[in-house]
Amino acid sequence: MQINFSARKCNIREETKAYAEKRFRKLEKFFKGNCTLNVVFTLERENECRVEATALYGGLIFRGQETTRDFKESADKVTDILIRQIRKHKTKLEKRFRDSEFVFDFPQEDIREDTYEIIRTKNISVKPMETEEAILQMNMLGHDFYVFRETDNKVCVLYRRKDGNYGLIETD
Repeated sequence: MQINFSARKCNIREETKAYAEKRFRKLEKFFKGNCTLNVVFTLERENECRVEATALYGGLIFRGQETTRDFKESADKVTDILIRQIRKHKTKLEKRFRDSEFVFDFPQEDIREDTYEIIRTKNISVKPMETEEAILQMNMLGHDFYVFRETDNKVCVLYRRKDGNYGLIETD
């Protein structure tokens, strides 16, 4: 497993990197092949340390992030989040990797398979409009996202981010 560290708005001590690497090496037991783990340390507002980890393996992406007062504590929690994701999707992953590239060596009773059920279906008419008008419509409706068609016939999804700004997803 290859682990890449990067830092935003801070400098990470070697001691912290070594601790985080030791924690993230726990994920190696799940991956037989080549896995890349990208870890980003970010110093948010005063004394808020965020660790984001993205594991790329065979076309799958596992992602976790946590913000605490300490980078080491955040790394611990992110490792637990990633392990939980792998356990949760165990059956799906085994089907995808039939040649057993993915290894599961934890007790069977810990795994709870989630079932997904669609409880409501809603049809919408996608109207052509500018992005600014879509923001206005979304705010007027009080929704966190809004689907619309741009004037050049691209279907877009506008969404409100946690920081209060907006994001836009465009289709090809």
